[in-house]
Amino acid sequence: MHKRGLTEEEIFSYLSLKRGEDTSHDYILSSMCTVPHPVAVKAHNLFMETNLGDPGLFMGTADIEQALILRLGTLFHAPEACGYATSGGTESNIQALRMAKACKKKHRPNVVLPESVHFSFRKACDMLGLDMHTVPLNAEYRMDAGDAAKAIDENTCCIVGVAGTTEYGMIDPIPELGEIAVDHDLFFHVDAAFGGLVIPFLEHHEPFDFLVPGVSSLAVDPHKMGMSTIPAGCLLVREKEMLCALSIDTPYLSVKQEFTLGGTRPGGPVAGALAVLDYLGTDGMEAVVQGCMSNTWRLIEGMETFGFARAVTPDVNVATFNAPKKVPHPWRVSCTRKGHLRIVCMPHVHRDIIEKFIRDIGEHHA
Repeated sequence: MHKRGLTEEEIFSYLSLKRGEDTSHDYILSSMCTVPHPVAVKAHNLFMETNLGDPGLFMGTADIEQALILRLGTLFHAPEACGYATSGGTESNIQALRMAKACKKKHRPNVVLPESVHFSFRKACDMLGLDMHTVPLNAEYRMDAGDAAKAIDENTCCIVGVAGTTEYGMIDPIPELGEIAVDHDLFFHVDAAFGGLVIPFLEHHEPFDFLVPGVSSLAVDPHKMGMSTIPAGCLLVREKEMLCALSIDTPYLSVKQEFTLGGTRPGGPVAGALAVLDYLGTDGMEAVVQGCMSNTWRLIEGMETFGFARAVTPDVNVATFNAPKKVPHPWRVSCTRKGHLRIVCMPHVHRDIIEKFIRDIGEHHA
């Protein structure tokens, strides 16, 4: 620290300089986060100093959290579902596996999950002492339900399916996996961190949520397609008893027990998430999702015109290609583990950006 404090001008001159070194969203094609909606920013600022970790002091903010859970639970066909706002998919997935381990006690517990799961599951299994039974993907980069069933043994406590995979934008066969979970009395977690606020607004889709009888819990991130401020995730659970299995005593707080992973939890992003959903409604969300999907198809069409074939036809707004990894500066893309070029058509990646990228990459590889 400086012995003498800096002036506000000095501080913000430095901060502005550093912010200017960040990549502009105009060129970010690899992120599953986006520019927050203006109403999210306004709501976030209103609740900047609130702490959901001590809800007895911030009753109004706690009500907003429960309103968000109700909105999402209703969207996912379980208005009676309970849950809480997390810091994002990583925390939600860790908590889901904690619940599975606590509710389905096994001597040496393991989890059956697809090769496509987010890397947060490796963190979770390492932290919780869970063995990973990884199921290879089929030709469409989805988990094969038959292979998943074969991977289950007497120590399996949980099965995981993904609705909107991070790398390829695919939806696993959730209804079939749900049947397997019911038949084997397993906890079934659906990681819909990305797809949860895309799939319900698609014109056609298979059930992926609590409409499937075997689904125990579901993760969704409003800071992704929900356009809230960061960090804003949610974990929803079909039965309250599952969350209660995580409860610990908190004797010096305004509530005497909590089941969350984090202690101090910001209210700002939660208010932002609710504000966006209520501002847009289902009609507005459908328009956003349809716009992103339209841009995804335009990107695929344009890339294939230049000879860059899609790796797979995606279910949500993630496009992958058999294409060179290097793209013209200053575009920022990513690659999958199998080496495919990967682009996520988020709300900030509008049609003009898609057209400019297609033109630039076509000229670059001409």
